[in-house]
Amino acid sequence: MKNIKFIRLLILLLVIPAYSCKTNQEDQRVNFVFILADDLGYAQSGCYGSEYYTTPNIDKLAREGMRFINAYAACPVCSPTRASIMTGKYPARLHITDFIAGNNRDDYPLSQPDWQKFLPLEEVTFAELLKQNGYKTALFGKWHLSKEKTPPESLPFNPDKQGFDETFVTYKPSGNMAQPWQQPEIDGHNVDTITRLATEFLEKNQTKPFFLFVSHNSIHDPLMEKQETIERYKKLKGADKQENHAVIAAMIERLDKSCGTIVNKVNELGLEENTVIIFFSDNGGRDLYAKQTPLRAGKGWIYDGGIREPLIVKWKDKIQAGTLSESLISSIDFYPTFLDLAGINKKPQNIDGKSFLPVLNNPRIEIHDNLFWHYPHYHSGSGMMPASAVRSGKYKLIEWHEPLLIENKNAWELFDLENDIGEKQNLCDSLPEKVLELKLVLTTWRSEVNAQMPQINKNATPKK
Repeated sequence: MKNIKFIRLLILLLVIPAYSCKTNQEDQRVNFVFILADDLGYAQSGCYGSEYYTTPNIDKLAREGMRFINAYAACPVCSPTRASIMTGKYPARLHITDFIAGNNRDDYPLSQPDWQKFLPLEEVTFAELLKQNGYKTALFGKWHLSKEKTPPESLPFNPDKQGFDETFVTYKPSGNMAQPWQQPEIDGHNVDTITRLATEFLEKNQTKPFFLFVSHNSIHDPLMEKQETIERYKKLKGADKQENHAVIAAMIERLDKSCGTIVNKVNELGLEENTVIIFFSDNGGRDLYAKQTPLRAGKGWIYDGGIREPLIVKWKDKIQAGTLSESLISSIDFYPTFLDLAGINKKPQNIDGKSFLPVLNNPRIEIHDNLFWHYPHYHSGSGMMPASAVRSGKYKLIEWHEPLLIENKNAWELFDLENDIGEKQNLCDSLPEKVLELKLVLTTWRSEVNAQMPQINKNATPKK
C-alpha cells in the first residue's frame, strides 16, 4: 500500500512540472493587437509629417517601435486590401480587385472582368491558422468581405466563418443598419464601441495567446464628429491648407485616442513585453476632401497617394525603439509575418506575401525585389481608370490599360520615388531601358497570378 502511494506521489511530482512548463510555454506565445484604420492617408499623423493633425498616441507608438516609410496597401480601395491581409495573396490572384460590390456601370471604354465579389470560405485565413494553434481571435469593426455589407445576406461570409472567435461587425452610419449611437456627438463611426469591445477582450483573454483585430470605420466618410472638436481645429494654424480638413482632424483625434486606450490596456494588464502592436491603414486618404501632400492623388488611384500607408510596429524590448525602415512592405506580408511570430511553421504554399520578421530585427533588410498592383476597373469616386503597376527598388512603372488597348499608344509612366515622391516627372523618355525591363516584370507577374484584364467595351458611350 505504501509503495502504491509512493508511486502515485512520484507520478504527480513528475506530471505537475511538465504541465506547468507547457502552460508557461503557451502563455509566452506572442500576442497580437492589429489596428487597421480606414482611409487614413500616409501623412495624416504627426509622426508622418503633419503639423496639423493631432496624433500623440500614434506618435508615441512610432517612438517606441519601428516606423515604415515604404509600406503599401495591395490595392487603392478597401476590400481587396483587407482580403490581402486575411490571405497573404495579391488581390489579382484572388480576383478581388475592387471594393465590394464595386462600380457596376458598363458604359466605359473598357468593360471590367467578372471579378470575385466576396472572400470565399475556402480561403484559409491567418485567423483560422492561429485559432487552430490555440489562439483566441477577435475582430471588431469593419469587415467588407461578404457578398453584401449587411445582414442577412452578409452572415454566411462574415468573420466568424473565417477564424474569429469573437466578432462585432460595424457599418457606416447610414441606411437601415445605423445604430442609435451613430450620431456625430456620440459615436458616429463606432470608434468608442470598437475600443470598448477591444479592451474587454483583452481583459478576458489576458492569460491566453490572442489575436485582436481592431478594424475601424474611421476616417471613412461620411465626415462627421463632435462640433466642439471640429471648431477647435478650424481655429488652428494651417486649417486653410489643402491637405488639412477640420472634420477629418476631429475624426483622427478620436481614432488616435482609441489607439492610446487600447495600448494603455495592454500595458495595464502587464502584456506589453509579450504583445506585438501593429498600426496600418487599408488605403490612402480621400483626395477629394484633403490633398495627400506630399504624395500624388489619393484613395482609388495607384499613384502613391492611394496606396502608400502609415505602418508602425511596436514590440517592447524586441524591436528597437524609434527605428525607421525604408524596406518595401505590402499588406500581403502581414499573413506570413503573423504566422512566423506565432511560431507556426506550416504555411499555405500559394501565398504571395513574405514575412517581414527579419526587417523587425534589422530595418535595412529588403524582403521584396518588386511589389505589384492591378486595378482593372473604373473608380467613380476618384476618376481612376484601369491600370497596373510595379515598384522595383526606387522605380515605379504604371501601365494604363485604356490607351494601350484602344488607341495602341504610349500608356506608361515611370517615376523615381526616391527623388520624386510626388510622382511629377515621367521618366519614360529618358529611361527607355528601365521601362522595357519593368514592363516585362509586370506582364510576367500578371500571367503568374492569372490577373483578369479589362476588355474593349462594344457598348461604350462614344466620347464627345
